[in-house]
Amino acid sequence: MVERVLILGASDKRDRYAHMALMRLLAAGHRPVLVNPRLDSIEGLPVFRDLSPEPLLADGPIDTVTLYVNAAIVGHSAEAIIALGPRRVIMNPGTENAEARAKLEKAGIAVIEACTLVLLGTGQF
Repeated sequence: MVERVLILGASDKRDRYAHMALMRLLAAGHRPVLVNPRLDSIEGLPVFRDLSPEPLLADGPIDTVTLYVNAAIVGHSAEAIIALGPRRVIMNPGTENAEARAKLEKAGIAVIEACTLVLLGTGQF
C-alpha cells in the first residue's frame, strides 16, 4: 500500500537518518511529505515549514508521521500532529515522549516506538 508519510525533521544531509528514511520511502514507492523550518527543498521535493494542516493535507491525507526531532519538539508538536489525523506515528529512537504519546493515543492515533529504517528494511512498515 502506498502511503503519504510525513517526515518531521526532514534533512538534506545524506548521513542523517531522516534523509536515509526519505530515500528508502521513495524507493518503496511511498509519497513523502517533508517538514523542516529551515529548508525549501530536499532531493527536488518541496519542504513545508511547519505542521499547518491546510497545505500538508492539500494532496490527500497523511497516513503516517515519522519523527526525526528531539523529544521536546515532539511534545510541542502533538496537537498539530493530531490535527493532521494520521493513522499512526512512528517515534524513532530519541524522539520518544510519554506525554505526546498519551495525547496521540487518546486521539485514536497508533504510536509505534521503532526505527522507520528497520521497519522498511524488514517489510514491517
